[in-house]
Amino acid sequence: MAAYRRKLFAVGLRFCAASLMSRSSCPSSRRLLRKNWMSLSVTGALCAVPFIQKPENLTHEDLVRRASSLVTDSANTYLSQTTLALFDSLTGYIKAVNNLVRLHEHYVASISQLASADEDAIWQLILSRRKEVTERRNDLKRFESCWMIAIDLSKMAAEAAFSAGADQASVIAQNNLQLTQSQVEHLRQQMQEAEKQLEDSKAEESERFQNARSTAMEDEDVPDAYLRED
Repeated sequence: MAAYRRKLFAVGLRFCAASLMSRSSCPSSRRLLRKNWMSLSVTGALCAVPFIQKPENLTHEDLVRRASSLVTDSANTYLSQTTLALFDSLTGYIKAVNNLVRLHEHYVASISQLASADEDAIWQLILSRRKEVTERRNDLKRFESCWMIAIDLSKMAAEAAFSAGADQASVIAQNNLQLTQSQVEHLRQQMQEAEKQLEDSKAEESERFQNARSTAMEDEDVPDAYLRED
């Protein structure tokens, strides 16, 4: 909308200038109008940039320092939100992996004692757990990508604050970075342990045992007469 208004304003200025120039027969008047029109065009272009007037009692260094502090505040907020999302995603993923591993271990250990209906119910539950693990893993990758961007932004904001002389803002940003990275690293270690158990259990790759069991039972039911050689 703002761009549209600026366009209408420029068109209006051009139309007014053209009308005035056409009505003026004096060459000097035309040169004056052309000069004023160029000045108005440059001013209109600069109005699109949100400059802030410098207060008389503040220097440019003070304003840059204040702006760098605001940047670190925004970067810290973004880092905090993305870290919280990553924490929840990591926790949910680890829980989903552990649930799948335990369920698959129970399935393998009790397959010989399960009725066909019970075995089918457990296998359907395993498939549901597998789907949950996949969805949690995708969410984890997405939030981890956002978190890495937040880390880079916080680093640049801390450097900008330090360069501008906002030492306190820079120190706060660096402390937040170190605390966040250590907490995330702790959860990542738990995730690696859970994924190692998942890989060892083959819970994401194993096939249903019902077919092999049915085949074994059919082999046992074959009469001996059909197995004897003539």
